[in-house]
Order: sequence, then C-alpha cells, then structure tokens
Amino acid sequence: MREEEERTEFEIHGDAAGEGAPAKGGCCGYISTPVNWLKMLSKQTHWSFVLGVIAVYGISQGLGGALGRIATEYYMKDELKVLPSEAQVYAGITSIPWIVKPLWGLLTDVLPIVGYRRRPYFIFAGMFGALSTLVLATHDNLHKVLAIACLTAGSAGVAIADVTIDACVAQNSIAHPSLASDLQSLCALSSSIGALVGFSFSGVFVDLIGPKGVFGLLVLPAGLVFLLGLSLNEPHIPDFTYRQVNVKFLNASRSMWTTLKCPAVWRPCLYMYLSLALSLNVHEGLFYWYTDKNAGPAFSQEAVGYISSIGSVGSLLGAVLYQYGLKDHPFREMLFWTQLLYGLSGMLDLILVLRLNLRLGLPDYLFIVMDESVSQLIGRLKWMPLLVLSTKLCPPGIEGTFFALLMSIDNAGLLSSSWGGGLLLQMLNVTRTRFESLWLAVLIRNVLRVTPLAVLFLVPRSDPNSSILPTDLLNMSSGEDGVDAQAEKNGDDIELAPLVSSR
Repeated sequence: MREEEERTEFEIHGDAAGEGAPAKGGCCGYISTPVNWLKMLSKQTHWSFVLGVIAVYGISQGLGGALGRIATEYYMKDELKVLPSEAQVYAGITSIPWIVKPLWGLLTDVLPIVGYRRRPYFIFAGMFGALSTLVLATHDNLHKVLAIACLTAGSAGVAIADVTIDACVAQNSIAHPSLASDLQSLCALSSSIGALVGFSFSGVFVDLIGPKGVFGLLVLPAGLVFLLGLSLNEPHIPDFTYRQVNVKFLNASRSMWTTLKCPAVWRPCLYMYLSLALSLNVHEGLFYWYTDKNAGPAFSQEAVGYISSIGSVGSLLGAVLYQYGLKDHPFREMLFWTQLLYGLSGMLDLILVLRLNLRLGLPDYLFIVMDESVSQLIGRLKWMPLLVLSTKLCPPGIEGTFFALLMSIDNAGLLSSSWGGGLLLQMLNVTRTRFESLWLAVLIRNVLRVTPLAVLFLVPRSDPNSSILPTDLLNMSSGEDGVDAQAEKNGDDIELAPLVSSR
C-alpha cells in the first residue's frame, strides 16, 4: 500500500510522458504541466490506478473525510454532548479500523470471494460505509454506544477501500523507484484538493442541514467505492483452493515478521510511531474553546468550515512544495527540520489561546487562519517523507500487506496521541465550559512535539531515490508468500495493481 530506466521529473517533458512537447509558459503551462504529469503516471503505471487514487484519496477520504470531520465534531458536541476529553477518546476508537489494516490486506491477498480478490472488498467497504452513515442520518437520539459503533463502522469502510490503493502505491513505488515521490504527491494532492472542497462547504452544510444531514451526504462517497467494486476489471480466479488459506496466512505473517525484525526496517518504524505518539492531540479541547460563546472566539459553523478549508490550502501547498523542491532531500535532513518547525508552529495555538494576538492587533479569525495554514503546511511536509520512507521499506511479494502494517503502526501512533491528549485534557480539567488550563495543555503538547528529534538517528541518511532494504529482502521470492501461481499470474492483469506481486 523493479527497474526504471531514467528519472522522471515533475516538470514533465514530452518524451517522458509520451505526449508531445514540454509545457509552455503562461496559463497554458500551469494547466498542461499537471495534465502531462497525470498522463505520464497513467502511462508508467495504468490509467485506472491513477483514477483509483483520485477516487479513494480525493473523493472518499478527502472530500468525504472533510465533511465527516466537521459533522462528527458538532455531532459529538451538540448531539451526544460529550466532554472534550471524551471526544478525544471516541475519536481514537473510531480510528481502530485503521490500526488493523494488515488484517484487511491479508484478507484481500489470500482470501478471494467468489473468485475475485479485490472487487468484493470494495463492494463490502462501500456497503459498510453507506449503511453506517444512513443509520446516523436517519435516527434521532441515537444511544452513544451505537453512535460510536456507526462512526467506527464508517471508518472501517474507508479503511478497507484505502488498503487496496495503498498497496497499489507501494507496489508501483517499488516497480518504478523514481516515481515513488510522484505517487505520494498524487495521493497528497488528491487528498488535499478533496479536503479543500469538502471543508469549504462543510460548515455551510452543517449549518443548513445539521450534522445528521451531512452524514446523509456521505452515502455518496461510499456509493462511489461500491461502484468501483462493480466496475473493476479484475480477472476471475477459477477453482481456488480455500484449504490453502491458513497456510497462506501463516506464510504471509512469517514473511512480515522476518522483514520487521530487520534493523533497517524496525528502526524507522519506531521513529515513525514515536514522532506521532509524542505529538499529543488536544484538538477537541481547542475546538470546544474556539466555538464557545463565553470563553472563546465563538466561531460559527461556517467559520469553522472555512478555517479548515484554508488549512487544506496550506496542506496542498505543502504537497506542491515537497514535489517541486524537497522530494529528493535525504530523509533524516527533511525530518529534522520538519519536526522542529512542527513544534514551533504549535506556539501559534498558544498565542491564540492566551489571546496575545489581540494585543498585537490581529483579530481572532485572521490569526487562526494563519495558524491553520502554517500548521497544515508543515504537517504535510512532515508526513510526506514518512510516506515515501514507508514505501521504501516494503519488500517484494508482500508490498500491500506490509505497507498496511506500516500504516497501522502510524495509526497506532495517532491513536496514542489522541488518547494521550484526552488524558491530558482530563488531568487539566478542561471541560465543555472550563478552559483555564487549556494553554498549559497546548504548551505541553508543543514541547513534546520536538522530543522525537532525540531518536532521529533511527532514520536512515539515504535519499528517496536509493534503496533501503537489504539485498536478501529485496530478492525475496513471492513464492515464499504462499500465493498460488495461477492467481499471481492473473493478478498481473488486474487494472488496480494486486496487493501481492508476482514479481
């Protein structure tokens, strides 16, 4: 979630893209350059892979995730009426499906349904997401436990769809090493653009139709995933022997464990977990504060949506900046500066909570727009090299499942961050109406953000264009992973690349 003759840059030339001459300057150049870039990626990988990334990352996760985030925040605050610390814990619970992503990856790798490895799981993910959001949209006074269960089910639907696209990205990154950064940029740009559109309308929709009405709209992205499963051009696997499933699970698990024990793999994994877990998430406390009419700035629902949309612009700029100027920098150098800037950018939240911006003559709305933009830009710059590094740690034969494992480690870090932030808010007695200690929670979070620099030595000094895995792991035979030869042979023709490569 393996050779390339020459490096293809983001400034696409006609011979690399196979499409005419280089883009000219002016407005046409700004339009033709990304178009040629997409054509190049479609030619080097496959057009359906590119469309799949845009559909899942851009529409399901970007657009749908933005609408769902704002709706969920107001749903917990106004419908369920929970404390900020409780909201942090519940947000962590809804992320659990992302932690068990290796399970989804293993299922799609070794357990075909009615002869198909991918299509049934896309269909299942779409149905799961659509049904869960419909329950939230159509039921009044839903019990808290059932509401969290539905939110978790919706999250599971997105995670199941995501694991296949992650596998495609990982496999194509190994098949085309020089495109690894470009593929991560495609994912980031799709997600950022989708989130920008989603956040732009999220506040308006919440104000007009309420959080439950927005949940009703989320049936549409889930339906798109369902249609993707119906339309996927995937060869049928006849006479699959289901008695081999246990053996395949064991072989895949053994290969993953062998890879994870390698120091070149577990050391970066440990850093990725610590860098996320130590950056405590106190977002719910800040959200309750800046929507409070007495203690905070009392931002409206529309304002909250617009603020998040401008933050998405910062995230988009971060992805573009990484693609144009930073994607070839060594991992350790990039992570040092981004982690340091990430900690410093948190001081903007502290200035806002202490209302120092008013003393400087900066209105709350203007300052939080600046805060959100800078934070999202730096956050994206911090996240991009971690994603590229993750694709470099995936051995041939188990790319999809192992990439899902790496992403589950990252999500475990985010879960630790969310629950740790909830515990901090609880200890400091930050409630729905009391925010006297919120500034201290923000300060503690900012200090902890820079502590991962102490273990930066765990990250390799290499750059994204070089190989990280030892030779023995790179030469791992896909036959060791227990995938039957006929399925692997057929898998090479699947329009969306298989989770387990036959090469």
